[in-house]
Amino acid sequence: MAALAWLLIPLVAAIGAGLWGSWANRTRKARGDGPELIGYARFREAMEKPRQGS
Repeated sequence: MAALAWLLIPLVAAIGAGLWGSWANRTRKARGDGPELIGYARFREAMEKPRQGS
């Protein structure tokens, strides 16, 4: 019986991870990549500017 209890721990963890993953991914489809791409473009522009004082 103790072995069954130890086998339930990874089973419950896997179910919890699946539920968390589906919950965390729920808004990605609606939002898209727009904000991330805009932020990356701003980052690249900032990195391509020449440094002042060098």
